[in-house]
Amino acid sequence: MGDRPLIGVSTYLETARWGVWELEAALLPAGYPRLVQAAGGVAAMLPPDDPAYAAGAVARLDGLVIAGGPDVDPSRYGAERDPRCGPEARARDSWELALIEAALASGTPLLGICRGMQLLNVALGGTLVQHIDGHVEAVGVFGRHVVKPVPGSLCAGLVGAETSVPTYHHQAVGRLGAGLVPSAYAGDGTVEALELPGPGWTLGVQWHPEMGADLCVMTGLVEASS
Repeated sequence: MGDRPLIGVSTYLETARWGVWELEAALLPAGYPRLVQAAGGVAAMLPPDDPAYAAGAVARLDGLVIAGGPDVDPSRYGAERDPRCGPEARARDSWELALIEAALASGTPLLGICRGMQLLNVALGGTLVQHIDGHVEAVGVFGRHVVKPVPGSLCAGLVGAETSVPTYHHQAVGRLGAGLVPSAYAGDGTVEALELPGPGWTLGVQWHPEMGADLCVMTGLVEASS
């Protein structure tokens, strides 16, 4: 077996408890590295850092995942804050936008998951809808719904026909960012996947593949990164 591709995954920066400690921690639900590993990659955590270092970090990676997490600051896409929008995560916004820009500039394979897909859209000049109903089953509980890939898209090539996916989000893509095309929809018309046609491999999915057993999306990233 040769070297497995190195896949960077962005992380939360939160106060957490373990053992006798309650401290600020760079953390990531274990589903993310487990999914990378099961798909044949090696996972490297990328906690928030100075955006000036993003290009250098991406240059050391074979592929990049922008993970799910808090809502994107509406000021990033020129909107007033809706009262239902969640707390700011400025350090993550700045760092992850810089990572996305570096990946797009270098042609590094890029997968955005939930927040990561939304941030990809914002990075390319798009906007977000700050609240939708029907895509959160209950607070802290992942639900499931069916997504329908667009025939002929990268997403369809990975996922196949319509499929049930783990979901947890209350925001959605609004105006599309430059060059992005929708490649899957929910039954209510919500955009569930975005991709950037061209020579690179760039995909965003609104659902949470790390919360399920289907490896297809992550396998696509890892194979593109090999």
